[in-house]
Amino acid sequence: MMSTSRSGYARIAHGDMMRARSLTQKVANPLPASFLRGGTSKGIFLKRSDLPESQDDWKPIFQGIMGSPDPHYRRQLNGMGGGVSSLSKICVVGPPSSAQSGVDVEYTFVQVGIEDGELDVSGNCGNLSSMIGVFALDEDLCTPRFNENSGLGTVRSYNTNTAKVIDTTFPLSSSHTADLERPEVEVAGVPGKASRIVLQFVDPGGARTGKLLPTGSPSDNLALEDTAIPASLVDATNPTVFIAAEHLAGAIGLEHRELTADHLTRPDVEAVVERIRQAGAVRMGLDPSAKAQPKIAILNEPTSDKDLTDGVDVIVHAFSMGVLHKAVPMTVGLCLGVAAGVKGTLAHDILARARGRRGVAPEGMVRIRHPGGSVDVGAKFGDDGSVLNAQVVRTGRRLMKGVVWW
Repeated sequence: MMSTSRSGYARIAHGDMMRARSLTQKVANPLPASFLRGGTSKGIFLKRSDLPESQDDWKPIFQGIMGSPDPHYRRQLNGMGGGVSSLSKICVVGPPSSAQSGVDVEYTFVQVGIEDGELDVSGNCGNLSSMIGVFALDEDLCTPRFNENSGLGTVRSYNTNTAKVIDTTFPLSSSHTADLERPEVEVAGVPGKASRIVLQFVDPGGARTGKLLPTGSPSDNLALEDTAIPASLVDATNPTVFIAAEHLAGAIGLEHRELTADHLTRPDVEAVVERIRQAGAVRMGLDPSAKAQPKIAILNEPTSDKDLTDGVDVIVHAFSMGVLHKAVPMTVGLCLGVAAGVKGTLAHDILARARGRRGVAPEGMVRIRHPGGSVDVGAKFGDDGSVLNAQVVRTGRRLMKGVVWW
């Protein structure tokens, strides 16, 4: 019988990698790459032309780049990963395919599993999407759409994961390269100010399921053993399961006021959250075993004096790959901004109550507070209720350009 111990697992994984590498002998090692920060994530950016034609052959390359699988230590010390989901990411960028008209570049986002090394291409990364245009210009993959009056350039990209179009707009230097060093805005979770990058997701509804509300309802009840958890299942930029903190507290035997962020890192609570996420995945028609999609987020009403003074509309704690996120995945933040504009969702109800207490109109940008700070997200709706676009401001930074060993 084949061993299933950690050492046995490592030997099997190593053997699989060596066999797979025989398929990629023509791929350079080291491989040309850029290491970039986008928002609150960091990742490796590669040109599509430098990789094998088939995505089936990417696995050993990406595992080697990130230092996965790492089931025992979960630190990815043998690669560029950082032991958390926001640091184990790769973007593959190239010219648009002939089927895509009106876009400048095309990219595929890959989430690399830390423990198992599996590649997940089921969703997109909102944070790293903010640097697709910058990388494309750095690598001469396209020419930006330049606005002489504002000095800003826009790159329109097509994301293959979600079949959606994303515009990134950022300042350009006199040589028409991205200028990321202007002290314009600060992003929660990142020290210091940098240039404003406006990220706009065009027609973000139904990114994975084809529907903004996959079940047709803004609110559903998810069966969880001997109880049911109210949830809003929304698919915008990425599918997300939204639940209220008070309902999660009830499911784990706590009063709502007793639930704290510390509870969300307990293994038993993480297990409950994962069961809710998987139940939501089934209702959305998605694979419940896929760890990256859908995401799940716990929502709470802002009640402190500071939140009210700061104009916070909703408090969110989001999970990524089964772990509580230190900020909020940007696609979750964008999805929450969209959900807040859909009547009947948990997010919409929380927003209405929060703004009612402050005596302000429900329209406009939605201010979200997450563990790392706050972020404003916005969504524009058509007369028929469809989502025309979702928007957020990010910053980014070039960290390194050179080659990476795999």
